[in-house]
Amino acid sequence: MFINFGDIPKNYNLFLDYLYEFENVAEFYKYNFRDKEKYPEIFKSILKKRAESNLKISDLISNQYKYFNSISDKTNKNIKQLDQPKTLAVVTGQQLGILGGPLYTIYKIITAIKLAANLNERYTEYNFVPVFWMESDDHDFNEVHQINVLNNENALVNIKYKDDVSDDEIRSSVGNLIFDETINEFFSQLDQSLRGTEFKEKIISNLKEIYQSGKTFKQSFRELLFWLFDEYGLIIFDPSQDEVKQILKPIFLNEINNFRTHTQKLVSVSATLEDVYHAQVKVKPVNLFYHIENGRYSIEPVDEVFKLRRKRKQFTKEEIIQEINEHPERFSPNVLLRPITQDYLFPTAFYIAGPSEISYFAQIYPLYEFFDIEPPVIYPRSSATLVEKSVLGFMEKYDLTMRDVFLGVDHLKEKILSSVTESNIDTIFDEASKNLNLIFDDLKEKLFIVDKTISDSTNRYREKVLFALNELKSKAEKAHESRFETILRQISKLSNLLFPNENLQERELNYFYFANKFGEDFYKKLYEELSISDFEHQIIEI
Repeated sequence: MFINFGDIPKNYNLFLDYLYEFENVAEFYKYNFRDKEKYPEIFKSILKKRAESNLKISDLISNQYKYFNSISDKTNKNIKQLDQPKTLAVVTGQQLGILGGPLYTIYKIITAIKLAANLNERYTEYNFVPVFWMESDDHDFNEVHQINVLNNENALVNIKYKDDVSDDEIRSSVGNLIFDETINEFFSQLDQSLRGTEFKEKIISNLKEIYQSGKTFKQSFRELLFWLFDEYGLIIFDPSQDEVKQILKPIFLNEINNFRTHTQKLVSVSATLEDVYHAQVKVKPVNLFYHIENGRYSIEPVDEVFKLRRKRKQFTKEEIIQEINEHPERFSPNVLLRPITQDYLFPTAFYIAGPSEISYFAQIYPLYEFFDIEPPVIYPRSSATLVEKSVLGFMEKYDLTMRDVFLGVDHLKEKILSSVTESNIDTIFDEASKNLNLIFDDLKEKLFIVDKTISDSTNRYREKVLFALNELKSKAEKAHESRFETILRQISKLSNLLFPNENLQERELNYFYFANKFGEDFYKKLYEELSISDFEHQIIEI
């Protein structure tokens, strides 16, 4: 079953038009992902540009993989193929969310792997390899240190490694942060929250092996993806290594030398977007960060110098160019320049993007022209809600659709409760009381002919019967109230599972909530079930 994204609240018009009305947004993107006839032409353009750059990256990736004892033949083959003249990359990327972060990280990866496999079958003259770009340099700790799961009562539980921090507390790259002993508290909360299943002990044991004191965020994240997806040949790439930054020097230098031209064009495109849609990312004067004293700071041009935001340090233009040449490892791209560095390093034919990324790619295209790099096709990632069979039964009982679920918990309550309150308790018992009074009035009148004393006594019996009726009404009201409470709890559980925090399940729940219920190989079922070519929100029964 599939649902049009237009029927799901909170989706931006830019994203919807990209999916369904591409002609409306064609000025912001070079390629229409649906136009498969142009794919071969795109492949040739990317490979021609790649040949001109003469850039080789397989050895660098192989060095990153020395950390692992055993690598699948498929991954080894893909790494070696990257330097071949007919190889193209299908790339996706994400921040280093603990335990993988929200479900959509898994969906992104599966989309990349399946698309690469499909392309290999269709375009046999080329090789396509899936690549995951780890956002190791990102410094938004609050976005990556927590997950959501459901407990035994289907209540939403937020589990954090350490508390949230202010912007000033953690400025360093999250990838380099080292887990301390409080990671054990994280797993203690996870153990208490997840329901007991036959899979739980092994899954948590594996996760504890991957996430343990002394390891960094990027080391653990990399091990997690390797555990799940190495068999599929996924190449996991860390762009934060010093060797990578050496290769990226030309990009950094170009940005510093031409930032005014770049910014002017980016601002112009963003303003055009704002007229009709929205600009996803606020344009900065320079699309680079500088790393110093365990912090990552924006570079801002002021008069004739470059200053670090929130830091008392500045460079002349000559000094910052010298710094790039001598210490490129101290620089990293921001969100707008990151795709440029990615597609400079890889022959990227497709980038697998979520709704927000698709939106900010609308701002980026001019940079590809400035840096003389061929842009990839921006391919929408798969999107899904996982629905358990027991939940389907409840939905069928009350005639609920997924569209009802996506309208929010208040809508669900209104729809379900209106269907179960057709028989109003007050109405039922008022009618019964009225009928009983009529019966006793008739009885009293007829008994008066027989005996006045007996006739008068009917009032006492009337009171006793009406009293009993009120007792029965009270019990009925309690039963009705209890049923309401049960239904309200069921509605809350349903919403928590399918639309937690009034948001798509894939954006809120962690993969291991489902793996704990359905087995550590649950990702294989997702791989089989997830569609990568319908471009609508998929409902998967599990």
